[in-house]
Amino acid sequence: MPSATDQRTGLLYGVAAYGLWGVLPLYWHLLESTDPGEVLAQRMVWSLPTAIVLLAVLRRWSWIRPLLRQPKRLGLVAVAAAAISLNWGLFIWSVSVGKVLESSLGYFINPLVSIAFGVLLLRERLRPAQWAAVGIGATAVAVLSVGYGQVPWLSIGLALCFAVYGLVKKRILLDGVDSFSAETAVQFLPAMGFLIYLSATGEGTFTTGGVGHALLLAVSGVVTAVPLIFFGSAAVRLPLSTVGLLQYLAPALMFVLGLFAFHEEMPPERWAGFALVWAALCVLTWDALRTRRRGREELRRAAARAAEAGTADVTGTADVT
Repeated sequence: MPSATDQRTGLLYGVAAYGLWGVLPLYWHLLESTDPGEVLAQRMVWSLPTAIVLLAVLRRWSWIRPLLRQPKRLGLVAVAAAAISLNWGLFIWSVSVGKVLESSLGYFINPLVSIAFGVLLLRERLRPAQWAAVGIGATAVAVLSVGYGQVPWLSIGLALCFAVYGLVKKRILLDGVDSFSAETAVQFLPAMGFLIYLSATGEGTFTTGGVGHALLLAVSGVVTAVPLIFFGSAAVRLPLSTVGLLQYLAPALMFVLGLFAFHEEMPPERWAGFALVWAALCVLTWDALRTRRRGREELRRAAARAAEAGTADVTGTADVT
């Protein structure tokens, strides 16, 4: 069990990780004049040298050779890289076209999609409160479809690809930095090929947009890695339930940015849809905290019974002696 000091440190790391993810729209907004495809490719390319530096500092090379000997795990790494690439691409595009609110919705409904994946793919059984949250979430999507005039495909796409990413990562069994390095290694060659094509056709902006623009693109690797490192540091120090609560910080910050920094429209129908999503998340959070509390109480009772049984055995032995 982590100490109180470790948990406080973990909380700081967690807030830093999700806080940085939440304000990322401000960074991508600085690159709105660049095609989202090029921004995505630059992010992939610059992530690999960032990962190599991290591995060198941490001296974490031992996992590479075993991974290369396991084609199935390599295939899963490729699937994870594809899923997170799609997620990155949709998110960068959403900022460039002024749909930060819709992208924040995607990360709000991601826990609901993950639960649906658990039922459909992993045959998990849901508690009544979880079923209620999923039902409220489905109602929210219907209300938002009316508010947007169409199904919010961007939000659903972001939630789906991130849920797939999380599902696959559970099968890969690599920690944060190692997994990030493996995925960026898969992304590097296709991304570099695309950037070479843009340069050859005169459509690339890295060398033509000025020094400041080039630096912004180059820093994208660090921008990608730093929150991930903070998240990994938080995950090993905090209970899973606390990490689960912190994850709502990022879309909440995105929502505030979309509303007040980018002045996106929020008609009553969208407010109603978002309110339903937040209600579903409140139900999920309440159920998770209640289940955790019950689990702790059962462990305490079991420990007390074991202690009483041990005392009785010792007393009985003494009486016989």
